[in-house]
Amino acid sequence: MNRPDPNRVIEERPSKSQRKRDSTALQDIGAELGELSKERLAKVPMSERLRDAMEELLRVTKHEARRRQLQYIGKLMRDEDVAPIREALDALAGVSRAEIARQHKLENLRERLLEDEAVLGEIASEFPDADLQHLRNLRRNALKEREASKPPRSYRELFKVLRALSQPGRAAEDEDGDFEDEIEDE
Repeated sequence: MNRPDPNRVIEERPSKSQRKRDSTALQDIGAELGELSKERLAKVPMSERLRDAMEELLRVTKHEARRRQLQYIGKLMRDEDVAPIREALDALAGVSRAEIARQHKLENLRERLLEDEAVLGEIASEFPDADLQHLRNLRRNALKEREASKPPRSYRELFKVLRALSQPGRAAEDEDGDFEDEIEDE
């Protein structure tokens, strides 16, 4: 009788089903990348081969051709480090922990500014290119809107300006309205 040696370590390969799930997951990430604009896609770290394949996906319009291109992208992504790509996608979607923490910090800064105008000095030291007069006007208008129970237009605009200041590369995107407004708790 041949009994297996209990001390022998058996290296198991992933099952065919697991490999298929992994491949489909990579294709799904490729599909998410394919939905991004060229400007946002340029911000995602990836190899040149994958970038070229993504640009080709943006040009392809026929259903079957897109499906084949997504399969090819999934194949190329097997050689990629997917973690930085996933992080970049999460940051663009606003769901990464760092992005959420940044948004909370900006929301707190906005609230502190509404409570005390002296916070403008802190903003000026942290963001030297800040337009303090514009921020002062937005603060004043936000307070008036709050008192009159009007829609918080200036309140939201204040957040957008602070967000643009905290990440200058996103200032143009904020003006276009590509990012969703944060959920107001009022």
